[in-house]
Amino acid sequence: MVAKKSFRLAYIDWMRGLACVLMFQTHCYDSWLSASARQSKFFMYSQLGGTFPAPLFLFLAGISFALVTEKLWKNNLPPAQIARITIRRGAEILAFGLLFRVQEYLIAWGWAPLSDLLRVDILNTIGLSMMLMGLFCWLVLSISRGEQVRLTLVFASAATALMISLLTPLMWTTWRPHWLPWPLESYINGVHNLGTPQAWLFPIFPWSAFAFAGLAAGFVLQSQWARRREAMIFALAAVAGVALVEAARWLDAQPRQIYAAYDFWHTSPNFFLIRLGMLLVILAASYGWCRWGAGGWGFSPLIQLGQASLLVYWVHIEFVYGRLSILPKHSQTIRTASFGLLVIFLAMLILAFLRTRLKGRGADVLAWFRRPATAQ
Repeated sequence: MVAKKSFRLAYIDWMRGLACVLMFQTHCYDSWLSASARQSKFFMYSQLGGTFPAPLFLFLAGISFALVTEKLWKNNLPPAQIARITIRRGAEILAFGLLFRVQEYLIAWGWAPLSDLLRVDILNTIGLSMMLMGLFCWLVLSISRGEQVRLTLVFASAATALMISLLTPLMWTTWRPHWLPWPLESYINGVHNLGTPQAWLFPIFPWSAFAFAGLAAGFVLQSQWARRREAMIFALAAVAGVALVEAARWLDAQPRQIYAAYDFWHTSPNFFLIRLGMLLVILAASYGWCRWGAGGWGFSPLIQLGQASLLVYWVHIEFVYGRLSILPKHSQTIRTASFGLLVIFLAMLILAFLRTRLKGRGADVLAWFRRPATAQ
């Protein structure tokens, strides 16, 4: 079994690895399948699975953010210093997102529009969400004192997630900030330079809601009360997840809607609640798999991928969508595309393995390469 300390992080890495696999299959089939294969139910279910990677990454970013904030808070760092550390980390992720856009533009030189540099992608939103959570935690820790701080953090985080979800339909329609330049408005509603919000982008509304939901979950899981009752807490998370899904389905079935424009798949708070409920079920299942199942038996491919998720995200895009695509695009059968998916999975797993094994050992690797020359 995995040691207690590493086990507590194993299920988070396993979930992040699951997000990577779902992302791989979504991108591979989207890039490679022919027009006829894209009409199949197989492709429909593949794309339905593709609705989970972004919420998973953001939800887990919120949980991890809570773990880091908790550690700094327990070390008696002042709220301003905690904010500086966490906001800086968020800014680094945002910078990676901007750098990734530059790389994509240079690789696609000659046919990619200049506006692609300002596309709001998932890395941008993760980084910006972390910065917003840093400001949020600074505010709560500055005004709250005593034993109620954690409770305030949990309820305020959950309320913020719900507020973002409820405001999303308005921010995409009647409350659109038209007065902002489109590169800034795009971070609010994904409008890009196309005049209307685009469903393939990742603006704050609604995506940051998943990060704040993860933040609330992270602070709950870090409490001493929850640590003493871990199995029960995760079982309750699964029950709460199922309840959220059923409640959201009931709300969606009601004849009256409070929004003038209702788009279930892109801006609906009900769809947010359904996905959040399913994230809680996945969280509980990941915990159980890593504690009692094969997830805790030696080497785990998903945990390995989860430990290098940023790197495999960055690299796989070029071999799926870029000029280095391992298969011709939009011309493959399901069988051929599935073989390509397997190649991508194995290649990214090897890359993740090398990344974690060589991390911090650059000097040793360099010395190993120099050794034959020294011996001559």
